[in-house]
Amino acid sequence: MKLATLKNNTRDGQLVVVNKTLDKAVVVTDIATTLQAALDNWAAVSPKLAKVYQSLNNNEINDALTFDQAQCESPLPRAYQWADGSAYVNHVELVRKARNAEMPETFWTDPLMYQGGSDTFIGPRDDIVIACEEYGIDFESEVAVITDDVPMAVSAEQAAHHIKLLMLVNDVSLRNLIPGELAKGFGFFAAKPSSAFSPVAVTPDELGDAWDGKKLRLPLTTHLNKALFGQPNCGVDMTFDFPTIVAHAAKTRPLSAGSIIGSGTISNYDRSAGSSCLAEVRMLEIIADGKPSTPFMSFGDTVRIEMFDNDGDSIFGAIDQQVVEYKAQ
Repeated sequence: MKLATLKNNTRDGQLVVVNKTLDKAVVVTDIATTLQAALDNWAAVSPKLAKVYQSLNNNEINDALTFDQAQCESPLPRAYQWADGSAYVNHVELVRKARNAEMPETFWTDPLMYQGGSDTFIGPRDDIVIACEEYGIDFESEVAVITDDVPMAVSAEQAAHHIKLLMLVNDVSLRNLIPGELAKGFGFFAAKPSSAFSPVAVTPDELGDAWDGKKLRLPLTTHLNKALFGQPNCGVDMTFDFPTIVAHAAKTRPLSAGSIIGSGTISNYDRSAGSSCLAEVRMLEIIADGKPSTPFMSFGDTVRIEMFDNDGDSIFGAIDQQVVEYKAQ
């Protein structure tokens, strides 16, 4: 099943069911007005949404809308929880190597995670509005899962059953602000502005054999200014799978329905498929040449993030954004 949220001049938008080919949608106000409302009562609501999805794919709904990704909010325009992991430890290892820093052995056994701002996500086709280019504007192409209610201290095996939806992420980062914030010893804040998520969130069954209950085994394609930037495989070199990082997030607290848990930047040891963020490319340049040569994003630059199935069809729709300068009103 595929779900999206259309803009409707409210904070939480209008939930719609989207067909498999991402060209038709149907409003389901009689079932749930928002995705959060559906997740709050997922066991009862999801079978009703699945019936609509089946009817939509069978062309049995006469009043279906034309689905326009540009009219989408992120599936959850705001969420009770957005926690982003760093499941691809080779990416962390690379960043530390570039600055000649030792990586603690615990990084391989205990997941890294930060709690991001979740009150204002960006729509998948909305501009990335930043006040200053000198902040070091970067994208991070990722995958995320959405959970139902997760009890505290669940095992990874138990956590797997709480993963209800998957989607793509652009975890926008302001790289030049990160060192100063981390030096304070209290984590990210200003360096992590609003993130964007794919137009559509999908249930795990939509992914077929590409989803094994733990990892999504497909490439994630990123274009920078319409040129292919990278397409590393999400199922390769993922040190901590999704049930593990969900369980980590719930180690000392329950997670509310609608919690979003991210994978962190997709990264493979085999660099031939490219990267999922500018910082990684710059780190490789530092290791090779002693200094970076690839700039961070400038106003006017664009980024497109998308995943395709084995038939070449877009699964989640595309995050397609332009960086623009913020101007105070």
